[in-house]
Order: sequence, then structure tokens, then C-alpha cells
Amino acid sequence: LADLESAPAVLTCLFSIDWYWNRINGKQEIMIGYSDSGKDAGRLSAAWQIFKTQEECVKVAQEFGIKLTIFHGRGGSVGRGGGPTHLAILSQPPDTIHGSLRVTVQGEVIEQSFGEEHLCFRTLQRFTAATLEHGMNPPKAPKPEWRALMDIMTPIATEEYRCVVFNNPQFIEYFRAVTPELEYGRMNIGSRPSKRRPSGGIESLRAIPWIFAWTQTRFHLPVWLGVGAALRYAINSDRKNLQMLQEMYNQWPFFRVTLDLIEMVFTKGDPGIAALYDRVLVDESLQGFGNNLRKKYEKTKDLLLMVTGHRELLQANPTLKQRLRLREPYLTTLNVQQVYTLKKMRDGDTLSATDGGLVSHHKPTAEVVRLNTTTEYAPGLEDTLILTMKGIAAGMQNTG
Repeated sequence: LADLESAPAVLTCLFSIDWYWNRINGKQEIMIGYSDSGKDAGRLSAAWQIFKTQEECVKVAQEFGIKLTIFHGRGGSVGRGGGPTHLAILSQPPDTIHGSLRVTVQGEVIEQSFGEEHLCFRTLQRFTAATLEHGMNPPKAPKPEWRALMDIMTPIATEEYRCVVFNNPQFIEYFRAVTPELEYGRMNIGSRPSKRRPSGGIESLRAIPWIFAWTQTRFHLPVWLGVGAALRYAINSDRKNLQMLQEMYNQWPFFRVTLDLIEMVFTKGDPGIAALYDRVLVDESLQGFGNNLRKKYEKTKDLLLMVTGHRELLQANPTLKQRLRLREPYLTTLNVQQVYTLKKMRDGDTLSATDGGLVSHHKPTAEVVRLNTTTEYAPGLEDTLILTMKGIAAGMQNTG
């Protein structure tokens, strides 16, 4: 978050260098990062700081006569700045696009958006249409009182998020027990090492495995943690703020898209599945920690529905709600398979193929299924875990 806050000052120093200003011919591209800011402060605080940073950087560029192009370093998942392309572009601050836009497309989003010819053209049409619409019909600028309320809420959200993730001594032990983060780090299934420093804690964990781990358990903690505390503080400090929050949701594209994406994540989530991971994988001494997080989850969901005015999640998007409902039984099966596979792996299940184990090597099966023979675990365990990871990621429509 600190890097985003200091970005306008950095640009001012850069543009003040005469030889640099003469060299760039009036054009500059900057990249706005979504992933690490979300991991550092939570989704709500990161989104608001990114919004303000874009505004301030554009002002700096205009003062120096520079045309600024913003490169959005968004990931596929909501926790890393992902979301529907059209809405994401239209929710950007006024005067920040001006007909030019650059974004990262990575991971599973490449296949979903560009994997076939018709998908590729549809995706490019969405980018083009939204970019043109943002220029010809700019989104409404936030009212001063909306900005003031966001500036009050986001420090509360950040404090709640960091209090749990960085300052609670139980968190790292709980996180590594309840999610497949450690197993993910040992398997060669990512494009980069899961940690920047092997011996580091949460701060050294890359954003992709951080989001991926919580997506697998259907708890999505990085997206919603802190949001409930911020909304509750705003409403409790002045009852008129509830009406203002509802006004912000109905009239301000940025705020509406932010809450809609969090609501969508709640629809994908399942605290019951998260509780199963707790019961099977977490030591009894940490069970209370998980229970408290699930209470925060439910309170945040209730406050979100209060602000949006919805009776139930995704009330405004019944098509997506039905699609998620159809996937539910398949995802639940995969989650149950995953949690007990993790249990076996952690209990030191190192049976050989001849001992029976998870699979028996009948010749017809061996011809179809090729198991990893170099794994440290019993035959089939690591293969099963990887398959469940891929299946859950596909069902969630994002990995990390």
C-alpha cells in the first residue's frame, strides 16, 4: 500500500529530470499493481488506494504535459484485482483512460478469454467497447462526502485485516494447517516459486499461492476480511452513513463494482466446507481461531446485503447464481476428496503400491492412469491432490 501512496511523488521527481522529460516525447506508461497491495491491506483498502493513486498520477502527468497510459497489473481472481472486463474498465476514475489502456491477462484467464477464436474476438470487443464508453460517457466522479467516508472506512478495514493476518501469532500456523499452501509450494505446479524467501512468513508468500490457498478451501479470506469491520464502523458511528453507503452503491460505479465482486465471492464461498477443513486438518488448539473467522465471515455477509439492499446473494445476477448453484455438488465432492487426501499426506501415508494404498495397479488401469512415481507420498495421493486442485480452481473460475 505504501508504494501506491508514494507513486505520485515518484512521478513528480522523475518528470522533474530534464533529460528524462525530453527523452519520453510527452508519453509515459506506468504499471499499477493489484496483487501485493491486496495481500498487504485487504481488497477494500487496496481498491480505494489504487483508485486515488490513478487520479493523482494523472494530475501529475497533466502538470508536466505528459500523456499517461496506465498498465493495470490485474490477476484473474477478485483478490488480485480480477473481475468482469467491461465493469472493471467503467469503474476506473474519470480522465484516467483517454482511449488507451493496457492490462495483464494471465493464468487461467488466457484460456477463458482467448482460448478460441470467437472468445478472443468477444474479449477484444469488450475491451474496446468499455474503453470507448469510458471516454465518451465518463463515470460519475465520487462526491466529497463519499470520499471522506471511504477515507474513514479503509483504515479500519486495513487494521482489521493486518491484525488477523500479520499480527496474530496463531495465524501462520492456522493458515498452513487449514489450506494446501505447503503442499502447493512443494509441487511443481506454479510458474514461479510460491515464496520469495523460503524461510519467510506471510509477507514473503507470493500473491498467487496466497489467493489460491484460500480459494481451494472456499473461504476466500483475503477478499472479505476487513470489509465487515469497515462497514460496521461506518454504520455504527452515524446511522445516516447506511443511507450514504446505499447511495454510493447505487450511483458510484467504483463502489458498486467493488461490492458486487465481494458479493460474488461470498456466493462462491462455503463456510461449511471451510469448517470441514478445520475439523479434519487443524489442531484442536486452533479450532477456536477458525470459528471466530467464520463468525466474521457471516457478519460481513449480512452487512454487505444490508448495504446493497439485496435479500440474498447475487439477487441482481440470477444467471450467475444459477451457474454457481449447478457447480456446487461437484465442487463439494472435490473439496471432501481434497481434505481427506491432505489428511493422509500429512499423517505420513507412505504405503507402497504393493501394500494396497490408494490405488491398485491392475493392468487396464495402469494403461490409462499414469501416476507420479517420484513422489514422497503413497501412490496416487499427490496425483489426487493435484486433480482436486485443478477441479476446484476450474469450478471457482479462478486459481490465484
